[in-house]
Amino acid sequence: MRKLIYAINMSLDGCVDHTKFYPEEDTFAYFTQLTRDADTFLYGRKTYQLMVPYWPDAAKEDPSDEFAQAFDAVEKIVVFSRSLNSAEDEKTRIVHTGIREEVLKLKQQPGKNIFTGGVNLAAQLAALGLIDEYHFVVVPIVVGEGRRLFEGINLQEKLQLKLVDSTVFKSGAVVLKYVK
Repeated sequence: MRKLIYAINMSLDGCVDHTKFYPEEDTFAYFTQLTRDADTFLYGRKTYQLMVPYWPDAAKEDPSDEFAQAFDAVEKIVVFSRSLNSAEDEKTRIVHTGIREEVLKLKQQPGKNIFTGGVNLAAQLAALGLIDEYHFVVVPIVVGEGRRLFEGINLQEKLQLKLVDSTVFKSGAVVLKYVK
């Protein structure tokens, strides 16, 4: 069975708003490898519209941009949205209902890891118990404002995670890898 991996950058005070800070080169390298290890992305509308067409366009404009190339090589993007009716490209499929069923079906299919990011969809996936690994990349900055990790999550019971790995980057960012 394929794993669903959730990874996100966050500040020391839990801010996950991508406009409040910018990841260092070593963090980008980490996300590039996670992207290479996946062949399917799961996004909500907001994250999808941030990522596509930005990264596919960046891949065309700069063949040396490793993250853009890795992103563009992903085979399938599934977007869970109630409001989005059309996709930016042929790799993308829009799903309006049935998150749990869709993710369980994707996990059963052969292939590489399934990767997700963002905030809203990740909170729903966590509440449904569908995320297998959590990768929190904590950057050494206190922002003092902005959207927080798992803001508004609706859990039936506490989500108990086990730390299985940690890595400290030269930039001071720390990757904390947890499993259910």
